[in-house]
Amino acid sequence: MSDYKEYLSEREQIDLMFEKGYFIKNVQENLSGAIVTFEKNGSETETLHIKTADARKYFSNLLLATSKRLIL
Repeated sequence: MSDYKEYLSEREQIDLMFEKGYFIKNVQENLSGAIVTFEKNGSETETLHIKTADARKYFSNLLLATSKRLIL
């Protein structure tokens, strides 16, 4: 799969998690990408392995946008 197609797939997975009502609980960066843990209702968790740099930037921007909304 091309890098762009992989990015689109990862972006769709991230968007789907937010649409289902999940929020980012934890992020662990490593040499092979990022492990992003999503949480819903304080108990349900899902984990995604985000490999592409563009998808990591994408979820980072979403995380910043949500944290700004919580602060304001």
